[in-house]
Amino acid sequence: MGEFGIGQPLPRVEDARLLKGGGRYINDVALVGQACGYVLRSPHAHARFTRIDVAAAKAAPGVLGIFTGDDLAADGLGTPKVQLQRKRPDGAPLFARPHPGLVRERVRYVGDPVAFVVAETLDQAKDAAELIDIDYAPLPAVVDTDDALKPGAPRVWDENPDNVSHVWEIGNRGATEAAFAAAAHRLKRRYVISRVHAQFMEPRGAVGVFDAHDGRFTLYADVQYPHRVRGMLASVFGVPEHRVRVVAGDVGGGFGTKGWQYAEHRLVLYAAWKLGRPVKWQCERSEALLADEHGRDCIAEAELALDAAGKFLGLRVHMISNVGAYISSDRNLLSTFTSLPALVGTYRIPAAHVGLMVVFSNASATAPYRGAGRPEAIYVIERLIDDAARALGRDRVELRRKNLILPQAMPHKTVLGFTYDCGDFATNMERALVLADCAGVAPRRAEAERRGKLYGVGIVNPIERAASPSPEFAEVRFDTGGGVTLLMGTMNQGQGHETVFKQILCDRLGLAPDDIRFIEGDTDQVAFGMGTMGSRSAAIGGTAVTIAAAKVIAKAKEIAAHALEVSDADLVFADGRFVVAGTDKAIGLKEVARIAFQPAKLPSGVEPGLYETGSFSPPNDTFPNGCHVAEVEIDPETGRVELKRYVIVDDVGTVLNPLTLKGQIHGGVAQGLGQILMEQVVYDRKTGQLLTASFMDYAMPRASDLCAMEVESAPTPTGLNPLGVKGAGEAGTVGALACVMNAIMDALASQGVREFDMPATPARVWRALATARRPRMTSAGEGR
Repeated sequence: MGEFGIGQPLPRVEDARLLKGGGRYINDVALVGQACGYVLRSPHAHARFTRIDVAAAKAAPGVLGIFTGDDLAADGLGTPKVQLQRKRPDGAPLFARPHPGLVRERVRYVGDPVAFVVAETLDQAKDAAELIDIDYAPLPAVVDTDDALKPGAPRVWDENPDNVSHVWEIGNRGATEAAFAAAAHRLKRRYVISRVHAQFMEPRGAVGVFDAHDGRFTLYADVQYPHRVRGMLASVFGVPEHRVRVVAGDVGGGFGTKGWQYAEHRLVLYAAWKLGRPVKWQCERSEALLADEHGRDCIAEAELALDAAGKFLGLRVHMISNVGAYISSDRNLLSTFTSLPALVGTYRIPAAHVGLMVVFSNASATAPYRGAGRPEAIYVIERLIDDAARALGRDRVELRRKNLILPQAMPHKTVLGFTYDCGDFATNMERALVLADCAGVAPRRAEAERRGKLYGVGIVNPIERAASPSPEFAEVRFDTGGGVTLLMGTMNQGQGHETVFKQILCDRLGLAPDDIRFIEGDTDQVAFGMGTMGSRSAAIGGTAVTIAAAKVIAKAKEIAAHALEVSDADLVFADGRFVVAGTDKAIGLKEVARIAFQPAKLPSGVEPGLYETGSFSPPNDTFPNGCHVAEVEIDPETGRVELKRYVIVDDVGTVLNPLTLKGQIHGGVAQGLGQILMEQVVYDRKTGQLLTASFMDYAMPRASDLCAMEVESAPTPTGLNPLGVKGAGEAGTVGALACVMNAIMDALASQGVREFDMPATPARVWRALATARRPRMTSAGEGR
């Protein structure tokens, strides 16, 4: 393992630089001759505009150029495209419309880009934007997911009368219907999963450069996968990929929302091309919710069938996902369907069928947000199990015990298509119950009641799809002095890549972190990369590092044997040294690297230099899993929810760095808790106006909203990559939504509340309690 190797709790090496102000974020990019861009956005959720007059704006002081959708169209600027093959309910092909960069004739959500103003200063650009004269004719808008499907609802696109983009289904409908017909108990619930925003610390930004000398575009931007953005931009501008360079420095949070190519990326490059100067656009915090893609926003109608003994027989789910006004690429659809198989969770469910309907609305587009569909899936199944237990008078833990997939069943292929290769779900749950002292729940509940508080416990067993099959790249490059540069195709956004990838290389080559220079995010320096998303970097990128390191050792061993005048077979490599077995004769890897650049000292047939690459694509997804337990107290007088305890037993496979792992899990839980307790993007249902555009209205969790978390690792290493890593970046969020809400519902159920949707703000909780105290009719759909 070594002092710096795999498994050591090494503090993040990048933190010293970042905490001292040494970060290189997008707003730190300042190029010679750089102009400032400003996006004029629609104030209407839906409107036509018959005239856009920019004459006065063009004459304003400092203005260099004003561009509209007509300009982009005239120059033949392309758009991204959807590749997925899907059908509408009538059998017609999927309906999708990409964003054109700047709209023409019609706006479809508040914030839709209408014009791009470039001036010497940002204030001059803003002043000029106010002089642009646009005749808007407002149209009816629809923003709510349910409303979008109602007969006569406003059409987001005239040629799509029902607002349905497409439908999709997985599972076996016939087998599921048979299971429900034979069931002793059936329970149906409807769960609304709210729309949220990533709220990263660093708002997005971009700087575009066009070099007329060699006809190359360069984009500086805070993106999660630079090489894929390069490919998209090359397609949009109709140039070969080698004519586009993308550079991402430090990225102040991404969470999926900074994953792809935004309209502003095209605009700064287009403006730089037209004006012959670098152009910078920096999103302001007050602009972010208008400019960025949002996350989640779906409704699930879910049904669970059980036999008389409480064994799960079938699951039936109908999901409606609201993707906003535009579908610009497959990325806008990933969260809607890629994790639908996770709806069966960690449980033995012999029959299941899931239907998906994707709908348009006059809202910002949605895209992956930390978990990208997995938190939604786990939220549905884990809430459904708790609701079934209450309806049937069964113990929630026992119901889970009875239905968990057991380790001897591994590998286990679920009825919805996932294959879990390993995991001990039952042991994880039992350990979490002990750590959370669930045996002492009764006295803690009684003590809370004595203080006038409602007490609740949530228990969930989350599982998530991670590290899906796709290639990743690493290069280990020694220089003539024996120094090492590690180049990665992944892209850090705060996960600690520099630390963990250096640890892996140190572990394999016996180096120290200070020996290694680390490079990510520049498509001119790094040959290839898929970037960072879906908890893939450690599992896939880390394996690419090990492959490259193994090649380095193999070549260096041949050089070392020649230098020591022994056979390759006589050498053992350990702790950065090649040692002749049974002797004290040795040579260090750094010295071998220096020799590698001296042809006269090399064995015959060996090329000079020591630099190797590694690429890896796994054969299947990995499946991080675990058990979360949360305890809450609710003040019935105010509706305020207080988190009292949070325990996690997590199986993320091999733990590369326990310190950074806990940081990832803590952050994930905080984001999940935020969505349950307070976060929500809200539009006015009548006007389509965004009501939560700033932190005055969009609430975010603070440290005081959380409690101390106890995290224990219970790794069962996967065999799908040499490191045994499953992935960890989204694990906390995947479990947190369901766990915290189940705890809240456990407390509210004691007062007669049976159905409740996020966010659990004090006002909403108080109203639910007040409503539950009134006489009511018995609702249909209860267990029988």
